Amino acid sequence: MDAKLVVDLLYWRDVKTTGVVFGAALFLLLSLSVCSIISVCSYVGLALLSVTITFRIYKGILQAVQKSDEGHPFKAYLTQNVTLSEDLVHKYSDVALTHLNCTLKELRRLFLVEDLVDSLKFAVLMWILTYVGALFNGLTLLILGLIAVFSTPIIYEKHQAQIDHYLALARNQIKDIFGKIQAKVPGMKPKAE
Repeated sequence: MDAKLVVDLLYWRDVKTTGVVFGAALFLLLSLSVCSIISVCSYVGLALLSVTITFRIYKGILQAVQKSDEGHPFKAYLTQNVTLSEDLVHKYSDVALTHLNCTLKELRRLFLVEDLVDSLKFAVLMWILTYVGALFNGLTLLILGLIAVFSTPIIYEKHQAQIDHYLALARNQIKDIFGKIQAKVPGMKPKAE
């Protein structure tokens, strides 16, 4: 997927396309929160088949009544190539493998306490995530994440000055608090930059 296309989707440059993508993704996630993935896939497949079969029968009847010979209504789509090329699969699997190896190395570094401060930060993150996990399930977080991904960029674009101002204030406060903590706790000297 082209990066420009993703940016255009997230910034709602084409409202109709973004609305369809956002609505379909949100509908899918909400459906998964009510039904199992097998049921959702079956219902989506049945809905798609109902539309295509009905359209095919309608076009067949229309051709019979008008005595035309237009052929199969999905002929253009039946001839399109829908296979994935080996190069494309290798490209994305290589990228995924690179990210997976990087993640595994970082997890090894954190769990085997190569750097005490980073491992402690990771432990605090895991502790916070236990509370998040108690409040929300993964699907709820995916729904909230989807809504955030489609709403945050446009909100930031419209209110960038105010958001940047308050983020700078919050960043300075957090930096001051971490500086005070690092000064008081032995062995937590700040890293040299």
